[in-house]
Amino acid sequence: MKLSRRKMIGLMGGGVVVAATASAGVFLATRRPTRALAPWETAGAYTEPRMKALSYALLAPNPHNRQPWVAELRGSNMLAIYRDKRLNLPETDPFDRQLTVGMGCFLELLRMAAAEDGYDLQMELFPLGEDGPVATAYFAKGGTPDPLFAHVFERHTNRNAYKDMSVSAKAQAVLADYATIKSDKAEVAALRKLTWDAMDVELTTQRVMMESVDLMRFGKAEIEANPDGIALSGPFLESLMLAGMLSREDQADQTSSSFQQGRDMIRDAMNATQAYAVVTSLGNSRVDQIKAGYDWIRLQLAATGLGLSMQPVSQALQEFPEMAEHYSAVHEMLAGPGETVQMLARLGYGPKIDPSPRWPLETRVPNV
Repeated sequence: MKLSRRKMIGLMGGGVVVAATASAGVFLATRRPTRALAPWETAGAYTEPRMKALSYALLAPNPHNRQPWVAELRGSNMLAIYRDKRLNLPETDPFDRQLTVGMGCFLELLRMAAAEDGYDLQMELFPLGEDGPVATAYFAKGGTPDPLFAHVFERHTNRNAYKDMSVSAKAQAVLADYATIKSDKAEVAALRKLTWDAMDVELTTQRVMMESVDLMRFGKAEIEANPDGIALSGPFLESLMLAGMLSREDQADQTSSSFQQGRDMIRDAMNATQAYAVVTSLGNSRVDQIKAGYDWIRLQLAATGLGLSMQPVSQALQEFPEMAEHYSAVHEMLAGPGETVQMLARLGYGPKIDPSPRWPLETRVPNV
């Protein structure tokens, strides 16, 4: 269905969406995908120390919410952590760099959760090279609790527009322990343009966009059947689905009004940004990428503790051919000699949001 912005507003104002919502009021009131969000409620409920730590670690941020981690219990005190390469993102992440950063987030959250439970995690990265586990981890008594762990349940990726207010100098000073913060007006304006231009390349490069469209979960039923990928849920979005105004087919069609309106919403949200956070590394090895993930999750937890929201806007860091111009530009703007920009994020004060869906822990521990 192709509708102009004016027509869509007219339909909403004239009652088509309202009527759809009203006629299915009870249905829409129950559209929160509760089962897909259950891992946020059950984290920490396990008595076995490794399972307990893993139940927190799976709440880590990761590209396209692929949740690529797999954990194998070995003996009484060891874990082997793998990345499930069947969940790769060959279009947006052809060299698996972003997925590796996500694994770093998982490992750092695992370490923090173990410490909170009184265990010191002795970890070795890539003990058998890239074809083996990402890490092995031994649980030994000890560990020092990390204050950032207190913010695990409130940490979410917030893609909404942020308030038109500056990030305080005090907050920036705290976050500078984990990233470079950009808040100068001229730099922010340049980054707004660069990040949107790069986003637009992703949105309008058909094979790349289809990787995201294929991972979209439309409504509660799809989300609970596959609690990963890009979740589209809530009474408003599901009312659009009921009215035939939001579908996978429309999102795959760049000429559809649904696609164009979604594009406009993304642009408007990205423009409502007053600061950016940048994570760089001196090298770009797999270990460097993992360590960037350590910094990223700590940055986001610290930001959460300060009442700030974050969203990765790392499209310019993607390494498919059509992004080459923006990849060069972002490195010229943000990287020092020999550095790789590993992560780039919007930073600001956003509205309260729900967490993203997660697969139950048992689906990621095959030998439990």
